[in-house]
Amino acid sequence: MNLNPDLTYQEKLDYYSAFRLNSDDPAIAGLNKRANESYYHSAFENMQQKCASRGVTIIPEIEAPGHALVITQWKPELALSTDFTMLNISNPETIPTMKTIWDTFMPWFHSKTVHLGADEYSSLEVAEYNSYVNTMHDYILSKYNKNVRIWGTFRPGAATDGSEVSTDISIQHWEFFEDNPYFDYIQNNYSVLNSDDQFYMVGKWSGSYPQSLNMTRIFYGAPDGGPTAPYIFDKFNATNNPPRDSPYVLGQLPALWNDMGPNSTSVIEAYYSLREGLPALGDKQWGGDLLMDEYYSIFETLQAVIPGQNLDRRIPSKSSTILSYDFSSSNSKAVKDKSGNGYHGTMNSKCSVKSSVLTLKSGCEVATPLTSKGRNYTLSFSIKPTSSTPGTLFSGSASTLKAGNGSIDNVMLITGGTPYILNYTLPVGAWTDVKLVGINNATYLAVTPEGSKKETVHEFTIVIGIYSNSFVWNLPMAIEAPVGGIGGIGGDGFEGMMKNVKLVDGADEKYAAMVAPLVIGVAPYT
Repeated sequence: MNLNPDLTYQEKLDYYSAFRLNSDDPAIAGLNKRANESYYHSAFENMQQKCASRGVTIIPEIEAPGHALVITQWKPELALSTDFTMLNISNPETIPTMKTIWDTFMPWFHSKTVHLGADEYSSLEVAEYNSYVNTMHDYILSKYNKNVRIWGTFRPGAATDGSEVSTDISIQHWEFFEDNPYFDYIQNNYSVLNSDDQFYMVGKWSGSYPQSLNMTRIFYGAPDGGPTAPYIFDKFNATNNPPRDSPYVLGQLPALWNDMGPNSTSVIEAYYSLREGLPALGDKQWGGDLLMDEYYSIFETLQAVIPGQNLDRRIPSKSSTILSYDFSSSNSKAVKDKSGNGYHGTMNSKCSVKSSVLTLKSGCEVATPLTSKGRNYTLSFSIKPTSSTPGTLFSGSASTLKAGNGSIDNVMLITGGTPYILNYTLPVGAWTDVKLVGINNATYLAVTPEGSKKETVHEFTIVIGIYSNSFVWNLPMAIEAPVGGIGGIGGDGFEGMMKNVKLVDGADEKYAAMVAPLVIGVAPYT
């Protein structure tokens, strides 16, 4: 990440950055300034355990001395004078600071290898870079008995003092303009993990990289036109690839980056970047010989029955109507599901129903046995706010639909803690028929005043571009339907009435034609 050179010192300090682990250890107090965007020990431990139970290892990376803005904002005196995002390795406090950070979090990590990052550092400081990497490797190996990995950055021989990164450190190759993994590293006895940018992705949008894995390259990515494999770093020039059985090839790992800012995409959209291609790539990484047409003939069937996951947020249903609450058969607690699926709801004591209309107020919630519905859905309902007080309409494990939040009353969907806000407010004192529609990678809100035939459609979109002066407007957001509960608890104060709640699998494709045009432009830093 290169900061805009016109930024003031204060703007550099305020620029978005985040440290993703959160500890109360006073030795690193102030390093994590975004607690809601990071993992506490218990959450990170739970994630590691769940991954391990599925044969997946998390390799933790603490990026330094480049891409270290979050550290230089914490300790500005450690910043390199020529680039505030980089650490000054020559400062006598830099390495002790990094050792303190690693000491704090190393007890959290279960992997046998940890990642220093060490990516894209100043080319004027190669000797200092080599010293830093080797020093941190020796420290981590001797104190914690863990192996160390770095990104390919400086080729052997780049340092003017003759120093080299230790061959005990493994290299994660990602791009040929940084290094030739075979000639620079493997032939010099370095072990290399293949993350070449033939499978490099950027979430949501990029001017040069795709948003999902290249299926053609998976099945035809070898120089001879055959399938790819971990030893294939170069699709076009076979001489850049080591022998298939080279012991220095550690494997292959595709990279999915979020280069366009914290609000540009969501974790579930990231899943869809990998959903189709990752199993195919895994087949090739382990020597499988499925052809592309064979793979597509079985993929959806197998994907639907993968044990222990439902990342598509499928909901079993006897028909296209998944859930239907008309509130006509509600008693003091139960809300009957008329879909035939038996997804009956439960009201708490703060709710009331009269003449098939649910009255929502602070603390009222109707809980359903569901959580979220994945892509291609229609969640319809009629709503009549009785005040402009913001509050929750629907909530679920992946998203929340709100009629306002904080000081605004705009309709918004929240996913991953980020609100995606419409330029639309539900009219107070009037009934509105609403459809929340998810179609593939886009989400819409269609609204019709009750008794009218004029439907207005709004799309949930995002503007991205934090890392440069180029901004991209009107990118669609794919957000799951929140169907875990109606209303809100814990003081959520929406006030109004609701009726005719229905969740349908599928959506009218007419909404897909209403996508806002993509706009790419330049705007000054603000």
